[in-house]
Amino acid sequence: MKKIYTMLMLAVLCMGVLSACSEPPKPEDTLKKYLSHWQKKEYKSMYKMLDEESKKKISEKDFVKRYTDIYSGIEASKLEIKMQKQKEDKEEEESEKVSLPYTVKMETLAGPIEYTHDMNMQLQKKNDSEAWAMEWNTSHIFPDMEKGDRISASSITPKRGQILDSEGNPLAFNGTAAEIIIVPEKLPAEKVKTLDPLSKLLGMTTEEIQAKLDQPWVQPHHGVPIKKLELEDPKVKAAIALEGVDFQKKETRLYPLKEAAAHLTGYIAPISAEKLEKLKGKGYSAQDWIGEAGLEQVYEEQLRGTSGGTIKILDSEKQEKSILAQKEVQNGKDVKTTISSKVQLSIYNQLKGDVGTSSAIHPKTGDVLALVNSPSYDPNQYTLGLSKELYQKWKNDPINPKLNRFKYVYAPGSTLKPLTAAIGLENGTLNPAEEMKVKGKTWQKDKAWGDYKVTRVTDVPSVNLEKALIYSDNIYFAQAALKLGEDKFTEGLKKFGFGEELPVSFPFTNSSIGNGDGMSQGQLADSGFGQGKVQMSALHVALSYTPFLNEGNLLVPRLDQAKEAAVWKENVISPETAKLVSADLVQVVANRNGTAHKDAYMKDLPLAGKTGTAELKAAGEDKGKELGWFVGYNTQNPSLLISMMIEDVEDRNGSHYVTPKVKNVFVETLK
Repeated sequence: MKKIYTMLMLAVLCMGVLSACSEPPKPEDTLKKYLSHWQKKEYKSMYKMLDEESKKKISEKDFVKRYTDIYSGIEASKLEIKMQKQKEDKEEEESEKVSLPYTVKMETLAGPIEYTHDMNMQLQKKNDSEAWAMEWNTSHIFPDMEKGDRISASSITPKRGQILDSEGNPLAFNGTAAEIIIVPEKLPAEKVKTLDPLSKLLGMTTEEIQAKLDQPWVQPHHGVPIKKLELEDPKVKAAIALEGVDFQKKETRLYPLKEAAAHLTGYIAPISAEKLEKLKGKGYSAQDWIGEAGLEQVYEEQLRGTSGGTIKILDSEKQEKSILAQKEVQNGKDVKTTISSKVQLSIYNQLKGDVGTSSAIHPKTGDVLALVNSPSYDPNQYTLGLSKELYQKWKNDPINPKLNRFKYVYAPGSTLKPLTAAIGLENGTLNPAEEMKVKGKTWQKDKAWGDYKVTRVTDVPSVNLEKALIYSDNIYFAQAALKLGEDKFTEGLKKFGFGEELPVSFPFTNSSIGNGDGMSQGQLADSGFGQGKVQMSALHVALSYTPFLNEGNLLVPRLDQAKEAAVWKENVISPETAKLVSADLVQVVANRNGTAHKDAYMKDLPLAGKTGTAELKAAGEDKGKELGWFVGYNTQNPSLLISMMIEDVEDRNGSHYVTPKVKNVFVETLK
C-alpha cells in the first residue's frame, strides 16, 4: 500500500512539472525584467535580452557605450521606466510577435524628458526552450533617433550673484583676471630660462608648471593655462616679458577686501567628488564651483542660480533634427548685506599683526557692520589658483590664518560685568548705591575656598556699582554673582541669549554658562566677572550691550538687508536698569579713574564702554595667557558699537593694548 501511495505522489509531481514546463513565457514579464535592468542602468543585462537580429546590428560593447555616453552626457538622473497597460488581444497573445508600450521619464541637465514608445518583441526558440527577445533599434534611446543620429547636450552656467556691502559695493563679484599661459612651441630651447623665473613670480614650483605642460591634451601651438593673477598685478607684466609666456583675460570670482573680509565672504572652489555625490540631484556637475566657506557657503542656493541647457538630436550631417529638452538659465541673485566695508577695513587694519577677532554692529538697529579676524588669508588665491606652497604655509602656520575666530566663543572677562550688574538689579540682590567695603586686593568668601582668592587690580576700600564699573572691581562682581546664586545668575544670562543660537544667517557657536554639571562657589564668583564658566562670541558680546541703549530690548543681529530689523528678546531688563548701567558705562571712559579713560576718552566723540581681561590659566600655572577686550559705542546719536578681543596681551598691558585700537576705528569711521 505504501509503495502504491509513493508512486501516485510521483505521478502527480511529474504532471505538475510537465504542466509548468508546457506553459509559454509571458512577454509582459520579460519586458518588465528588461525595463528593470534599464532603470538600474544595467546595460549588459539589457543586451543579453535582445533578439539575434538586433545583436548582429550592434555589439555589446557599442550598446553599453552608447547608453553610458548619452546618459552621462545629458546628466540623466531619476530614471523611471514603466510598462504601459494595454487592452488584451487574444490574437496577439497567441502570436510569436507582440508590441508592448512603455514610458520613460528622466531628469537631465536641460530639464525633464518623458516619452512613450513601443517595444517589439518576438518569441525565440532555442534548444527546446522558448524566450521573448527585444527587437532593438536606436529609437529606443529616444523615439526620434535613427541610425547615424547623435545627441548634442550643452549646459549654460549661470552667473553667480554678487555679495554686496550696505552701500552696494562688492564684497564678492565676477571680475576679470589675467590668466598666465605658456605656448609650448614658443618656449626657448632651454626651457629653464622661462620656467625658473616664472615659478618664482607665480609662487609655484617648476614641477607644478611642467605638470600642466605635460597634460595629454596639450598641443605645441595652444596656450596652456598656468595660473591667474589680478589684472593690475605688476607680476603680469613681468611674466609676459618671459619668452613663451602670454596672458588672456578670464572671468573670475574676486574678493576686493582680500584678507580684511576673508572669513566673512569665504570663497568658492571646484566641487569635490565627495560633495558632488552628496548633492546628487541638485543640479551640480563635475565642472561647477561651489561656496566653500563664509557667506559664499551660507548663501550658496541664492548665489549659484540654476544652470540652463539644451539637448538635441543631430542627424549624420550634424544638423539639428529635434530638441528633446530645453531649460533657460537662471542667474544667481545678489546678496546685499549690512556690512560696512569702511568699518570692516578699519578694524582689520587695527587687528593686523595680532591674533584676535572683532565684531561691529549698529546699536540701535542690530545691523552687523563688521566681522573681522586676524590673522587672515587672501580668498582670491582660491579662485586665481592656490599653489601647494601657499596651501602648506597656511596649513602649517601655528597661528592658523584659516581659523574663523569670530564664530567661536571665548571668556569675555570684565566685559560681562555690566550684564552681572543688570541681572542683580533686576533680581533685587544688588543696590547700586550700597557700598562694598573690602581692604586690599584679594578676597575670599570663607576658609572653605582654601588658597583661592578673587583678585582685583585697584585697592579701593569703598565701592558702589558705579565705582565698581569704573575701576572694574572683580571682588564687587564676584560678590554680586554669589548674592544672586547660580540659578538666578544663569537664568539672567539666558535672557541675554546664552545657550541659544544667534538669530543670524551665519553659523556661530552658542555662548554658554557652565556645561550643565553645576558650579562651585568659586566658579560662580569667577563667572560674575566674566571668567569661570562663561563663554561668548565677539558678536554676542556686542549684542548683549544693545539692551542698555534700547530700553531693555535685545536686538536681532541683522546681516541680510532682505530681512527686517527686529527685537530678539523684549524687556531683558527694565528701561530703568538699562539707563542706570548705560550711565555707568559712560563713566568708565569719561571718569579720570575709569579703566578706559586714558585710551578711549575723546571730548568731541564721546564713547561709553567696558574694558576686560580674561586670564586663561591651566591647572598648576601661576600665570596664564590673557585675552584683552574692549567694548565701546558712541554716545551721541549712537551708530557704532564695537567689541574687540586680542590674544596674548599678558605682556602688553592687557586690555589697554586693545582699547586704543577700538578708539582708532571710531576716529577713522565717524569723525
